[in-house]
Amino acid sequence: MQVGIPRETLPGETRVAATPETVKKLAQAGHQVQIERSAGLAARYRDSDYEQAGATLVDAAQALGSELVLKVRRPAPAELAHMKAGGVLLGMLDPFDADGLKTLAEAGLTAFALEAAPRTTRAQSLDVLSSQANLAGYKAVLLATQYYGRIFPMMMTAAGTLKAARVVVLGAGVAGLQAIATARRLGAVVEASDVRPAAREQVESLGGKFIDVPYETDEEREIAQGVGGYARPMPAAWMARQAALVAERCKQADIVITTALIPGRPAPVLIQPDTVAAMRPGSVIVDLAVERGGNCPLSVAGEVVDHDGVTLVGLSNLPALLATDASALYARNLLDFLKLVIDAEGRFALPADDDIIKACLVCQDGKVLRSA
Repeated sequence: MQVGIPRETLPGETRVAATPETVKKLAQAGHQVQIERSAGLAARYRDSDYEQAGATLVDAAQALGSELVLKVRRPAPAELAHMKAGGVLLGMLDPFDADGLKTLAEAGLTAFALEAAPRTTRAQSLDVLSSQANLAGYKAVLLATQYYGRIFPMMMTAAGTLKAARVVVLGAGVAGLQAIATARRLGAVVEASDVRPAAREQVESLGGKFIDVPYETDEEREIAQGVGGYARPMPAAWMARQAALVAERCKQADIVITTALIPGRPAPVLIQPDTVAAMRPGSVIVDLAVERGGNCPLSVAGEVVDHDGVTLVGLSNLPALLATDASALYARNLLDFLKLVIDAEGRFALPADDDIIKACLVCQDGKVLRSA
């Protein structure tokens, strides 16, 4: 197949959908790889490296006009104009945006949104959300160290002892668990909260203390189990109890990292303005859910703001701040997905009955196949 990799045009998006490593494998499999010039420069991949791997350097129109296009983000209208009806598109396409899916369908594309892959063992190698969230959790802690005016570990010196930072992580999914592990490695005392009871063991295995909110009814416990690895919205009574407990922990914390998101929904509010007002001057909140409204209503997307001495870091797309590694993991995710849709002869072929394909295929033959 003719495989195209265009340069990402979304502001701040530094990742690229293929690396010299994955291009080499595609070329060895007999595919004709066309990559837009400078597509990988922001991620520190040179054009010459792609050429040595077997790719041909082209302009944006040629890359987008390929039979199979690999992208990080959904194509903008100007990019769609260069894409061919009947072409295949792989990327993070925001499967919960109905208007965006309609636009892709109207362009005649067969499109796969990899964020929609099921959280199953078989799909782990192509789970783009996990690979990118892992890096986001790591980077969130490093951002906290940047804006926090003190050190993380306890340090005993001739001039006296410096206390370890207290870190609270809200949400113990992939990003949250990586944040816990990173903060612990830096010497912080870490507490974490999550609605899912299974998260306790994971938090404690990383050296964190689980903030336990007891369940008062069987309904609360059942909902807390989640679906497909994701949390579900909890009843109002449980949320109120969690909010009160979390607020007290946040008031005592030096760093709060929030990671709570439910696919297709606005981010749940976990830190109220009055809690921020009660936090100590110099405290830092890193809000990883800011693109979906934020876990704190005072967070501002794309900005770092000061609220009465508390720094709120609302920088979005943290994986793009680690573009080289983020691109490497993402490109491998795409390569593993391609194994499902390319047959032994190297041609595009949809399996008749595959749960991963069914979950990710968002449009085909001019029709949207997924309800957002």
